Amino acid sequence: MEKLSTQKLVLAGLTLFSMFFGAGNLIFPPFLGASAGTNTWTAMAGFAVTAIGFPVLGVIAVAQSGGLDKLAGHVHSKFAFIFTLLIYLSIGPCLAIPRTASTSFEMAVVPFLREESSGVLTQFLYSAVFFTIAFVVALKPDKLTDRLGKVLTPCLLTLIVVIFAGCMIHPPGSYGVPAKAYESNPFTEGFLEGYMTMDTIAALNFGIIISLNIRTMGISKESGLVRETIKAGLIAGGLLLGVYSALAHVGAITGGAFGLAENGARTLNQTVRFLYGNAGLVMLAAIFFIACLNTCIGLISCCSKYFCTIVPKIGYRTWAFIFALVSLIISNIGLNRILEVSVPVLNAIYPVAIVLILLSFGFRDGRKWKAVYVCSIAFTGITSVLLSLEQAGLGFLNAGLSLLPLYEVELGWIGPALLGILAGVTAGIARNKST
Repeated sequence: MEKLSTQKLVLAGLTLFSMFFGAGNLIFPPFLGASAGTNTWTAMAGFAVTAIGFPVLGVIAVAQSGGLDKLAGHVHSKFAFIFTLLIYLSIGPCLAIPRTASTSFEMAVVPFLREESSGVLTQFLYSAVFFTIAFVVALKPDKLTDRLGKVLTPCLLTLIVVIFAGCMIHPPGSYGVPAKAYESNPFTEGFLEGYMTMDTIAALNFGIIISLNIRTMGISKESGLVRETIKAGLIAGGLLLGVYSALAHVGAITGGAFGLAENGARTLNQTVRFLYGNAGLVMLAAIFFIACLNTCIGLISCCSKYFCTIVPKIGYRTWAFIFALVSLIISNIGLNRILEVSVPVLNAIYPVAIVLILLSFGFRDGRKWKAVYVCSIAFTGITSVLLSLEQAGLGFLNAGLSLLPLYEVELGWIGPALLGILAGVTAGIARNKST
C-alpha cells in the first residue's frame, strides 16, 4: 500500500493550510472575538463549521469524486462547467487574488507611509512587486510543497505564536460584552462570518494542486492519492482550528480592553501596538504579507491549471501571467470596493457549495440519486441568488423571501435545500422502483 512518510504528509498538510490561510483568515477571527466577547467560543463553533469543517469536507469530497467537474456533474454537465467557472473566477482574478494584494498593502505598507506620499502610485508599485513574486513562484506548481510548506508557512505560524504568547503572558484585558449581533445568535453569526474566508469554495479547487504535489512525492495509485489527500486535509483543518482559536482569543481580550475596532485588522493592530510597540507593526506587516502571498500563489496556480483544461492552446505559464496581470489591475481599485462586491457573490455561491459537498457524502452514487442533486441544487441556487439580490438592493423581493424559515438569521436557503433533497429522494425512489 502506497503511503507518505510522516514528514512528507505534514509538509502536504502545511501546504494546504498555507493555501487556505490568507488575508481574510487573519482578519475575521480577531474581529469575531472582539465582537462576540464573552460569547466568543459559541461564535467560534459556528465559524469553525463554515471556515474549517466544510473546507476540509470539500477537499475530501473532491478527492473521492475524482475532481470538481465530476462532483458537480452529478447535477448536469452544463451546471458543472458554469459552477466551476464561477468558483474559479471568484477565488481567482475577480475577487480573491486581487484581495490578497489589496489587504496586504493596507496592513503591510499603509501604516508606514508618510501623509504626503502618493498612496495610489505606491499601491501600484507594491502590487506589481507582489504579483511578480507570486507569478514566479507559481510557475512551478509541483514545487509548492517545498516553497510554501517548508519555508513560508513555518515563518507565518511562528509570528502568530509570538503574538498569542504575548497575549497570554501580558494580556491587554479580559473578554468584553458581546456586540448586539452576537448577543442572541452567536453561533449563527459565527457561521455566516465563516463565509468571508472563501475557503469552502476554494477547497473545491485546491485538491488539484495538493494531489499534484502528493503524486510528485511518490504516490501513483488513485486510491493512495485520495487517502493521502484526505490526511493532508485533516492536518490543515487541525492547524486552522488552532490558529483561529488563538486569534479569536487575542481579539476577545483586545476588544475587551480597547473596545470594538472597525475590523479585524485594526484589532490586531491594537494588539501588537500594546505588546510590542512599533516593532509589533513590523511583525504584523510580515504576517499579512506572508499569508497573502501564500494564498495568492496557490490561487494563481490552481486557476491556471483549470483554464488550461478549457483553452489548452494557452499554456499554464501564459494563464498564470494573465491572471497575475488582471489581478494587478483590479487590486488597485481598492480593498473596500472589492469587499463590497464579494459579499453578495459569496452569499450566492457559498450555500450551493455547502449543499453539493454534503450531498457527496449522503448520496455517493450520483447516477442513482441524480434527482436529489438536481432538485436540491436548483432550489438552493435560486433561493441564494434571490437572497443575494435582495441584499444588493432589490428590496421588493423581501415580501416573498421573508416567509422562508431562518430568513431572519440569514439562512433562508436551508429550507429550500431540505425541500429539494426530499423531493429528489421521492423522485429517485420512484424511478428506482420503476426500473
